[in-house]
Amino acid sequence: MDYIEITISDFRDFDAEIIMAQLAELGFESFTETDELLQAYISEDAYNSEAIGSYLDQLQADHGIGYASQKIPAQNWNALWESAYEPVTIAGKCQVRAPFHEAMSGIQYDIVIEPRMSFGTAHHETTSLMLELMMQEDMQGKRVLDMGCGTGVLAILAHKMNAAEVVAIDNDDWAYANALDNMASNKAGEVVVIQGEASAISQPGYDVIAANINRNVLLRDIPVYTGFLNPGGVMLVSGFYEADLSLIREVAEKSGLHYVSHKTDNNWVGAKFEK
Repeated sequence: MDYIEITISDFRDFDAEIIMAQLAELGFESFTETDELLQAYISEDAYNSEAIGSYLDQLQADHGIGYASQKIPAQNWNALWESAYEPVTIAGKCQVRAPFHEAMSGIQYDIVIEPRMSFGTAHHETTSLMLELMMQEDMQGKRVLDMGCGTGVLAILAHKMNAAEVVAIDNDDWAYANALDNMASNKAGEVVVIQGEASAISQPGYDVIAANINRNVLLRDIPVYTGFLNPGGVMLVSGFYEADLSLIREVAEKSGLHYVSHKTDNNWVGAKFEK
Protein backbone atom coordinates (compact mmCIF):
# COMPACT_ATOMS: atom_id res chain seq x y z
CA MET A 1 0.00 0.00 0.00
CA ASP A 2 1.30 3.46 -0.90
CA TYR A 3 1.45 6.16 1.78
CA ILE A 4 1.48 9.94 1.87
CA GLU A 5 4.13 11.54 4.07
CA ILE A 6 3.53 15.05 5.40
CA THR A 7 6.59 16.82 6.81
CA ILE A 8 5.78 19.74 9.12
CA SER A 9 8.42 22.28 10.16
CA ASP A 10 8.63 25.51 12.17
CA PHE A 11 6.06 24.30 14.71
CA ARG A 12 8.13 25.02 17.83
CA ASP A 13 5.67 27.65 19.07
CA PHE A 14 2.74 25.30 18.59
CA ASP A 15 2.10 22.07 20.49
CA ALA A 16 3.13 19.12 18.31
CA GLU A 17 0.90 16.82 20.36
CA ILE A 18 -2.13 18.86 19.28
CA ILE A 19 -1.08 18.66 15.63
CA MET A 20 -0.69 14.87 15.93
CA ALA A 21 -4.07 14.50 17.62
CA GLN A 22 -5.80 16.56 14.94
CA LEU A 23 -4.04 14.75 12.09
CA ALA A 24 -5.04 11.44 13.68
CA GLU A 25 -8.65 12.61 13.47
CA LEU A 26 -8.04 13.11 9.75
CA GLY A 27 -6.86 9.52 9.34
CA PHE A 28 -3.09 9.69 9.87
CA GLU A 29 -1.74 6.45 11.30
CA SER A 30 1.77 7.15 12.55
CA PHE A 31 4.14 9.97 13.42
CA THR A 32 7.83 10.61 13.99
CA GLU A 33 9.03 13.74 15.77
CA THR A 34 12.37 15.51 16.19
CA ASP A 35 13.19 18.94 17.58
CA GLU A 36 12.67 20.50 14.17
CA LEU A 37 10.34 18.25 12.18
CA LEU A 38 7.12 16.31 12.57
CA GLN A 39 6.41 13.63 9.96
CA ALA A 40 2.94 12.14 9.60
CA TYR A 41 1.89 9.14 7.52
CA ILE A 42 -1.46 8.19 6.03
CA SER A 43 -2.43 5.54 3.49
CA GLU A 44 -3.12 6.95 0.06
CA ASP A 45 -6.62 5.44 0.14
CA ALA A 46 -7.48 7.41 3.30
CA TYR A 47 -5.89 10.67 2.16
CA ASN A 48 -8.46 13.48 1.86
CA SER A 49 -6.42 16.20 0.17
CA GLU A 50 -9.09 18.88 0.57
CA ALA A 51 -9.66 18.41 4.32
CA ILE A 52 -5.98 17.85 5.15
CA GLY A 53 -4.82 20.72 2.95
CA SER A 54 -7.36 23.05 4.55
CA TYR A 55 -6.15 22.16 8.05
CA LEU A 56 -2.46 22.57 7.18
CA ASP A 57 -3.10 25.85 5.35
CA GLN A 58 -4.86 27.16 8.45
CA LEU A 59 -1.93 26.11 10.64
CA GLN A 60 0.41 27.88 8.26
CA ALA A 61 -1.67 31.06 8.31
CA ASP A 62 -2.20 31.11 12.08
CA HIS A 63 1.11 29.76 13.39
CA GLY A 64 3.64 30.08 10.57
CA ILE A 65 4.34 26.37 10.20
CA GLY A 66 5.78 24.99 6.99
CA TYR A 67 4.78 21.72 5.40
CA ALA A 68 5.51 19.52 2.41
CA SER A 69 4.07 16.24 1.18
CA GLN A 70 5.31 13.31 -0.85
CA LYS A 71 4.14 9.87 -1.87
CA ILE A 72 5.93 6.91 -0.28
CA PRO A 73 5.77 3.78 -2.49
CA ALA A 74 4.62 0.49 -1.03
CA GLN A 75 7.35 -1.33 0.88
CA ASN A 76 7.86 -3.71 3.75
CA TRP A 77 7.03 -1.26 6.53
CA ASN A 78 7.60 -3.77 9.32
CA ALA A 79 11.07 -4.63 8.05
CA LEU A 80 11.92 -0.96 7.62
CA TRP A 81 10.67 -0.14 11.12
CA GLU A 82 12.49 -3.07 12.70
CA SER A 83 15.76 -2.06 11.05
CA ALA A 84 15.58 1.41 12.66
CA TYR A 85 13.92 0.64 16.00
CA GLU A 86 16.21 0.17 18.98
CA PRO A 87 15.38 -0.82 22.56
CA VAL A 88 15.54 1.88 25.22
CA THR A 89 17.02 1.53 28.71
CA ILE A 90 15.87 3.88 31.47
CA ALA A 91 18.02 4.58 34.53
CA GLY A 92 19.75 1.23 34.11
CA LYS A 93 16.69 -0.56 35.53
CA CYS A 94 14.00 -0.64 32.86
CA GLN A 95 14.23 -1.76 29.25
CA VAL A 96 11.49 -1.05 26.74
CA ARG A 97 11.90 -3.27 23.70
CA ALA A 98 9.98 -4.69 20.78
CA PRO A 99 9.15 -8.40 20.56
CA PHE A 100 11.95 -8.97 18.06
CA HIS A 101 14.63 -7.73 20.51
CA GLU A 102 16.35 -10.00 23.00
CA ALA A 103 15.85 -9.20 26.67
CA MET A 104 18.83 -7.55 28.32
CA SER A 105 20.30 -9.47 31.24
CA GLY A 106 20.32 -7.80 34.65
CA ILE A 107 17.37 -5.51 33.89
CA GLN A 108 14.84 -5.22 36.70
CA TYR A 109 11.84 -4.29 34.53
CA ASP A 110 11.67 -5.79 31.06
CA ILE A 111 8.78 -4.31 29.05
CA VAL A 112 7.81 -5.57 25.61
CA ILE A 113 5.96 -3.03 23.47
CA GLU A 114 4.55 -3.41 19.97
CA PRO A 115 4.10 0.32 19.37
CA ARG A 116 2.24 0.26 16.05
CA MET A 117 0.65 3.69 15.77
CA SER A 118 0.44 4.46 19.49
CA PHE A 119 2.45 6.89 21.57
CA GLY A 120 4.67 5.43 24.26
CA THR A 121 7.78 3.55 23.13
CA ALA A 122 10.15 5.40 25.53
CA HIS A 123 11.97 6.88 22.56
CA HIS A 124 10.24 10.17 23.25
CA GLU A 125 11.62 12.20 26.13
CA THR A 126 8.28 12.50 27.90
CA THR A 127 7.80 8.74 28.13
CA SER A 128 11.33 8.12 29.38
CA LEU A 129 10.92 10.92 31.94
CA MET A 130 7.69 9.38 33.21
CA LEU A 131 9.23 5.91 33.47
CA GLU A 132 12.11 7.35 35.47
CA LEU A 133 9.77 9.26 37.79
CA MET A 134 7.63 6.17 38.34
CA MET A 135 10.63 4.03 39.26
CA GLN A 136 11.39 6.51 42.05
CA GLU A 137 7.99 5.81 43.64
CA ASP A 138 6.93 2.91 45.82
CA MET A 139 4.16 1.21 43.85
CA GLN A 140 3.83 -1.81 46.14
CA GLY A 141 0.15 -2.33 46.94
CA LYS A 142 -0.88 1.02 45.42
CA ARG A 143 -3.83 1.90 43.17
CA VAL A 144 -2.44 3.46 40.01
CA LEU A 145 -4.14 5.30 37.13
CA ASP A 146 -2.42 5.83 33.76
CA MET A 147 -4.26 8.60 31.87
CA GLY A 148 -3.63 8.88 28.15
CA CYS A 149 -1.95 5.50 28.31
CA GLY A 150 -0.99 5.12 24.63
CA THR A 151 0.80 1.79 24.38
CA GLY A 152 0.18 1.20 28.09
CA VAL A 153 3.89 1.26 28.93
CA LEU A 154 3.43 3.20 32.18
CA ALA A 155 0.62 0.94 33.35
CA ILE A 156 2.77 -2.10 32.58
CA LEU A 157 5.64 -0.69 34.64
CA ALA A 158 3.27 -0.02 37.58
CA HIS A 159 2.06 -3.62 37.35
CA LYS A 160 5.64 -4.93 37.31
CA MET A 161 6.37 -2.75 40.35
CA ASN A 162 3.65 -4.70 42.23
CA ALA A 163 0.88 -2.14 42.24
CA ALA A 164 -2.28 -3.67 43.68
CA GLU A 165 -4.57 -2.25 40.99
CA VAL A 166 -3.78 -0.48 37.71
CA VAL A 167 -6.22 1.25 35.36
CA ALA A 168 -5.16 2.59 31.95
CA ILE A 169 -7.35 5.01 29.95
CA ASP A 170 -6.98 6.39 26.43
CA ASN A 171 -9.53 7.91 24.06
CA ASP A 172 -7.88 6.65 20.86
CA ASP A 173 -9.20 3.47 19.18
CA TRP A 174 -5.75 2.32 18.09
CA ALA A 175 -4.13 3.05 21.46
CA TYR A 176 -6.88 1.15 23.28
CA ALA A 177 -6.43 -1.95 21.12
CA ASN A 178 -2.64 -1.71 21.25
CA ALA A 179 -2.63 -1.33 25.04
CA LEU A 180 -4.74 -4.48 25.41
CA ASP A 181 -2.28 -6.42 23.23
CA ASN A 182 0.69 -5.08 25.18
CA MET A 183 -0.90 -6.11 28.49
CA ALA A 184 -1.14 -9.65 27.17
CA SER A 185 2.47 -9.60 25.93
CA ASN A 186 3.68 -8.53 29.37
CA LYS A 187 1.47 -10.90 31.39
CA ALA A 188 -0.33 -7.87 32.79
CA GLY A 189 -3.85 -9.00 32.07
CA GLU A 190 -5.00 -7.74 35.48
CA VAL A 191 -4.54 -4.15 34.27
CA VAL A 192 -7.93 -2.66 33.39
CA VAL A 193 -7.81 -0.86 30.02
CA ILE A 194 -10.63 1.60 29.28
CA GLN A 195 -11.35 3.65 26.18
CA GLY A 196 -12.42 7.16 27.09
CA GLU A 197 -11.57 10.62 28.43
CA ALA A 198 -11.22 11.89 32.00
CA SER A 199 -14.95 11.29 32.36
CA ALA A 200 -14.21 7.55 32.18
CA ILE A 201 -12.54 7.61 35.61
CA SER A 202 -15.17 5.98 37.76
CA GLN A 203 -13.74 5.36 41.23
CA PRO A 204 -11.77 7.66 43.55
CA GLY A 205 -8.97 6.50 45.81
CA TYR A 206 -5.89 6.39 43.55
CA ASP A 207 -2.49 6.59 45.21
CA VAL A 208 -0.62 7.44 42.00
CA ILE A 209 -1.92 9.10 38.84
CA ALA A 210 0.39 9.30 35.81
CA ALA A 211 -0.67 11.55 32.92
CA ASN A 212 1.62 11.87 29.90
CA ILE A 213 -0.65 13.76 27.52
CA ASN A 214 -0.14 17.38 26.43
CA ARG A 215 -0.24 20.81 27.98
CA ASN A 216 -3.78 21.75 26.99
CA VAL A 217 -5.34 18.50 28.17
CA LEU A 218 -3.42 18.68 31.44
CA LEU A 219 -4.49 22.28 32.05
CA ARG A 220 -8.09 21.20 31.51
CA ASP A 221 -8.09 17.88 33.34
CA ILE A 222 -5.64 18.13 36.26
CA PRO A 223 -8.50 19.39 38.49
CA VAL A 224 -10.50 16.30 37.49
CA TYR A 225 -7.62 13.92 38.16
CA THR A 226 -6.99 15.54 41.55
CA GLY A 227 -10.52 14.70 42.66
CA PHE A 228 -9.73 10.99 42.24
CA LEU A 229 -6.38 11.15 44.07
CA ASN A 230 -6.03 10.13 47.73
CA PRO A 231 -4.69 12.66 50.25
CA GLY A 232 -0.93 12.22 50.20
CA GLY A 233 -1.18 10.71 46.73
CA VAL A 234 1.25 11.46 43.90
CA MET A 235 0.51 12.90 40.47
CA LEU A 236 3.18 12.55 37.76
CA VAL A 237 2.69 14.60 34.60
CA SER A 238 4.52 15.12 31.33
CA GLY A 239 3.86 16.06 27.70
CA PHE A 240 4.81 19.74 27.84
CA TYR A 241 7.84 21.99 27.50
CA GLU A 242 9.80 23.54 30.37
CA ALA A 243 8.39 26.96 29.45
CA ASP A 244 4.91 25.64 30.30
CA LEU A 245 5.77 24.29 33.75
CA SER A 246 4.61 27.47 35.47
CA LEU A 247 1.15 27.13 33.89
CA ILE A 248 0.90 23.46 34.87
CA ARG A 249 2.07 24.25 38.38
CA GLU A 250 -0.45 27.06 38.77
CA VAL A 251 -3.38 24.82 37.79
CA ALA A 252 -2.09 21.95 39.95
CA GLU A 253 -1.71 24.15 43.02
CA LYS A 254 -5.16 25.68 42.55
CA SER A 255 -6.50 22.11 42.44
CA GLY A 256 -5.02 21.22 45.83
CA LEU A 257 -1.66 19.78 44.78
CA HIS A 258 1.76 21.00 45.75
CA TYR A 259 4.83 20.91 43.55
CA VAL A 260 7.59 18.51 44.61
CA SER A 261 10.15 18.37 41.80
CA HIS A 262 10.66 18.01 38.06
CA LYS A 263 13.10 16.59 35.54
CA THR A 264 13.89 17.90 32.08
CA ASP A 265 15.18 16.32 28.89
CA ASN A 266 15.64 18.34 25.72
CA ASN A 267 13.24 21.02 27.07
CA TRP A 268 10.53 18.44 27.84
CA VAL A 269 9.40 18.13 31.46
CA GLY A 270 8.29 15.39 33.83
CA ALA A 271 6.93 16.81 37.09
CA LYS A 272 5.84 15.40 40.44
CA PHE A 273 3.03 16.80 42.57
CA GLU A 274 1.48 15.58 45.81
CA LYS A 275 -1.99 16.05 47.25
